[in-house]
Amino acid sequence: MAHKVCPYWVGFLLLNPLRKIYHDPDKILRPYLKPGIKALDIGSAMGFFSLPMAKIIGKKGKVICVDIREKMLSKLKKRAKKVNLSDQIILHVCSQNSLNLEKYTGEIDFALASAVVHEIHDTAKFFSDLNKSLKQSAKLLIMEPEKRVSMENFTTSISHAEDNGFQILDRPKIKKSHSCLLIKK
Repeated sequence: MAHKVCPYWVGFLLLNPLRKIYHDPDKILRPYLKPGIKALDIGSAMGFFSLPMAKIIGKKGKVICVDIREKMLSKLKKRAKKVNLSDQIILHVCSQNSLNLEKYTGEIDFALASAVVHEIHDTAKFFSDLNKSLKQSAKLLIMEPEKRVSMENFTTSISHAEDNGFQILDRPKIKKSHSCLLIKK
């Protein structure tokens, strides 16, 4: 669904441990995740958020890691195996035009879209497709980098989400990010 896809090598930069200073996955995600749920990490890359999500949801939960680059998911698979989280991780390749989540219709409890919405060409279709995969009252956390995405563009993306069945719940404060927590109506 992207029109300018994050290069593979950037995946390694995103794993930088210093990133946890301002984007601590546990602090950001724990309020929205519970053991045993099915979560979605859109644009998962090499798993900066995916692996912490898998730890939080535990052995009975699943994290569907979606990325357009198979190479990113391959690296994530190796990282998950190394820390014994392979059973909780489902790798899922999306396409330029679709998340391809039809087999998860109405199954997902929580979705994360971190630094990915600005790369999507047709955000209205993206949010419409995403809405179908979420359970009623499921939450969606969107985070976009302040330095790459203007507040105007972020606001437009949130409007597209609202037009496609989401409602704003909160505007959590996340360092270096525009962020919004939405719920499926």
